[in-house]
Amino acid sequence: MFFIVGGIFSSNTILAQEYKYEIGGMAGTSFYMGDANKTKLFQNPGFAAGAVFRYNKNFRWAFKGDLLMGRVSGDTEKSGNVFPHGQNVSFSRTFFELGGQIEYNFFNYSDKYEFLGTKKMSPYLFTGLGLTLAPGDEFFGALNIPLGLGLKYKWKDRLNVGFELSVRKLFGDSFDSPKKDGLSLNDPYNIESSFFKNKDWYCLAMFSVTWDFGLRTRSCLNID
Repeated sequence: MFFIVGGIFSSNTILAQEYKYEIGGMAGTSFYMGDANKTKLFQNPGFAAGAVFRYNKNFRWAFKGDLLMGRVSGDTEKSGNVFPHGQNVSFSRTFFELGGQIEYNFFNYSDKYEFLGTKKMSPYLFTGLGLTLAPGDEFFGALNIPLGLGLKYKWKDRLNVGFELSVRKLFGDSFDSPKKDGLSLNDPYNIESSFFKNKDWYCLAMFSVTWDFGLRTRSCLNID
């Protein structure tokens, strides 16, 4: 059976129009977890903001790039840990991130093609790889692995709003040591490092607004 609805339809393929890309901004809060904060979420939150670009491969999969700036801080007196010689230290620093992630939408995300079971709202999971840089007396630079979940909503044609919560696992332990003086939180207990031990994290809770562009003409949408 054949149909013609804004494109060319066959029994298993639809040739239609959809947008391939999104661009926009993100804003929210960033906070640190490490030697000075082992377990408490949203302790000493700072402001974070940036730009985001997304390529939507199909209704379920997307590839995202971000350029972010944020601020984190910590204080060992609030950590509940005892450090060598009873020393304590506090810190704050600004960081910059360049990252790329792959996203998986739980539902077919679109405000069109309802007969394909699409939804205007969808939760999603993401992971990827990024680079974190933080200036200071002791410059920090390291790769990070982002792990997160989010919720996106097609507010109106071509306009998306979303929220995501994520952690960034850093390949380094000096993120919380921007100063040369005082207690160093870079391996303060002189314990041999591993991937999960003596490595810092930071977390992001971000709202986003993006705009669709790049019309995908005669794109194939599989309905099998």
